Amino acid sequence: MKIRNILIIILLVLLTTSTSACIYLEPSKNVEVTIKTNGSDVQVETLHTLLFFNTIPTSMQMEMENKALEDVYSDTSTVESIENDMQDIAEAYDYNVTVTIDSQFGTDKLPMVATVKGTSMLPTLHEGQNVVLLKTKEIKVGDIVVARHPEHGLIVKRVAQIKGDQVYLMSDNREVTITNNMIIKGLDTWLPIEDVVGVVMEY
Repeated sequence: MKIRNILIIILLVLLTTSTSACIYLEPSKNVEVTIKTNGSDVQVETLHTLLFFNTIPTSMQMEMENKALEDVYSDTSTVESIENDMQDIAEAYDYNVTVTIDSQFGTDKLPMVATVKGTSMLPTLHEGQNVVLLKTKEIKVGDIVVARHPEHGLIVKRVAQIKGDQVYLMSDNREVTITNNMIIKGLDTWLPIEDVVGVVMEY
């Protein structure tokens, strides 16, 4: 009788240990994603609590890297939209992610590289010059910004005035040239602040 009781106790201990081990080995579905970028180069790092040899799927990692690169290059992306894109990819693989963007401007500060076209910002900026902007709507008079213009696409100008939700952008180059009997001067324009992509920080 005593031996039987001892065997039962041993079996119960083994079952408890086995169940605990199974719970312990259950991989976590929470992944921390850090996107490191300077506006041109993009690196995606993942940190997870998976145990032993378990890793996130290679295809998931590749999708995140490709999408992060696409987003950083896009003038319409934001920190929030990138977070949503990474979460959408993760959910397809049954994972949850926490996303952090790490750039030269700080945590969750999104940079973008743009190329100057034309001579309207001479002598400050030259045609073909690359600039790095911080994507933000927080602007002040005197800032050089990149904005979306309905006719000219992306433009780079200096903030001259801010009235309500409108901003007046001006060219630094105030010279007027005449070509084929046409007067050519830099573009000055009012635009909604919403159309500002960001402030030029490096040039």
